[in-house]
Amino acid sequence: MRKCKKRICGLLVALALLAGVPALAQVTFQGTVVSSKTITVNAPFGGIVDEITLRKGDPIQLGGPVATIRTTKVFAEMDGTVSGIFAREGDQTEGITERYGAVMYIEPVNRYVVSATTEKAYNSSETRYIHIGERVHLACTKDGTHVGTAVVTNVGGETSGDSSSGDSSSGSSSTASYTTYKLEVTSGDFYMGETVGIYRDSDHSSESRIGRGTIKQNAAVAVKGTGSILKMHVQVGDRVERGEVLFETVEGVLDGLYAMDNIIYSPLNGIVATVDAVQGSAVEKNGKLISIYPEEAMQVAIKVSELDLREIHEGDKVSIEFEWDLDGTRQVPGVVSSISRVGEEQTDKNSDAQYTAYINFTPDETVRLDMTVSVYTQADSDEPDPEEALFGEDDL
Repeated sequence: MRKCKKRICGLLVALALLAGVPALAQVTFQGTVVSSKTITVNAPFGGIVDEITLRKGDPIQLGGPVATIRTTKVFAEMDGTVSGIFAREGDQTEGITERYGAVMYIEPVNRYVVSATTEKAYNSSETRYIHIGERVHLACTKDGTHVGTAVVTNVGGETSGDSSSGDSSSGSSSTASYTTYKLEVTSGDFYMGETVGIYRDSDHSSESRIGRGTIKQNAAVAVKGTGSILKMHVQVGDRVERGEVLFETVEGVLDGLYAMDNIIYSPLNGIVATVDAVQGSAVEKNGKLISIYPEEAMQVAIKVSELDLREIHEGDKVSIEFEWDLDGTRQVPGVVSSISRVGEEQTDKNSDAQYTAYINFTPDETVRLDMTVSVYTQADSDEPDPEEALFGEDDL
């Protein structure tokens, strides 16, 4: 059977001494394991919770994963070379874009473009009609030594000019409208500003000529984004392929946090007190993810009747016995850290006032919150004088 747990008030101790009965100098209180504080783990940035597997009551270690927040990945729109990066991890993309026009730029693999018209096209209905996406052949008009290929990327409006086809067999000319279009050079070396003829056939036959244009530099592509940069995946000079991840962003301001990932980690050892986010839910910056009872914050809380306040004091050493320890062989030392100066509200006005006392101790892996315990005060080495205990020193 379990040992009997007793509380003895000062009056009974004195009566026992007067009667010659050995006094029970040890007083027992019933208590519960509680936590003295709770630590909240908040999201350092906003987003969608991709993963959170913790549950209330789970143990968690310092550096253990709390949750994963989904990032927004920004991809390369084309093959090319990273030519300029104006942002770093922690920066807001909107501010960088406003200042520099983009977070970074990519110089396309295809270095040249051609601004062309059908003005010098062979005089036929087929050569006057340009198709977006069609592959064509180029040759410089000076001597034909510079050749290459290109693709039509844009067909624009119309312009007017001399309708002479440049074909010697046609001896007529008049004012007519021509189509403007753009090409991206896919092969070949040319000079900037060089004039090239554009042909459908690889042999550059005049009957396949669809126009003439000027070689220009292909503009670098601006890469923008939204939110703050959490992770940068490239650096200046890197060759990237279309679809490759350039950087990742998250919602909100990172407040100078750099080189983080999107996993939020526990800042301490403890026990999960609450889980406040769920997988798939949106969380704002500083939004609560979980709360933790710190491992070192475990205490024992006991209720002390006003009649027993003289039996326990702040700083007293006590022994703690856990209710699951049926043999009572395992006792843990503790120290009374504080006793409330305000009593708890009582439903029965005739009941004794109750105060809460907190006891510090060092828990091990077997201790869990809400466990019930018995707390024993330690015997006083000096036995009280029976008459002083009954009447008080001033009454003698």
